[in-house]
Amino acid sequence: MAPTIHILNGPNLNRLGQREPGIYGDLSLSGIERLAGERARALGFAFVFRQSNHEGQLVDWIHEAGDSAGTVLNAGACTHTSIALHDAKNSIAAPVIEVHLSNVFAREPFRHHSTLSPVVHASSAALAAIPVAWRSMRSPACRPRKSAAQETEPDHGR
Repeated sequence: MAPTIHILNGPNLNRLGQREPGIYGDLSLSGIERLAGERARALGFAFVFRQSNHEGQLVDWIHEAGDSAGTVLNAGACTHTSIALHDAKNSIAAPVIEVHLSNVFAREPFRHHSTLSPVVHASSAALAAIPVAWRSMRSPACRPRKSAAQETEPDHGR
């Protein structure tokens, strides 16, 4: 069975292709799903592609992806505000790559901060974000590591 990559998309990404095309381009989320699926299969991965406008749903999906080959996460606006997503990533060992379709550093100052960057394996912004994420999943830096919880658990004589 092929290893699985999870591609998780956050709030408002269902509006890609219609929402601010000057910033995000005219490719729809279904177009990104098609391209990501082609790339995943070419690299020998199975893939799960999801989008939600709800932070808690993204948390649940990160937990589900905990034993996978890794996750490509575009958390949308949750990137800048979500301690819950930060903690969800910190609770799993599987690698997570944070991606953004726009250059967040060329935008409003509130977009310059990521609550995820300290706990993900890599971050990428702007149009090349998704191809960079695929290359990153093959990198030795993205090998699963112990979660923060696993690193601090006593072994109780095991």
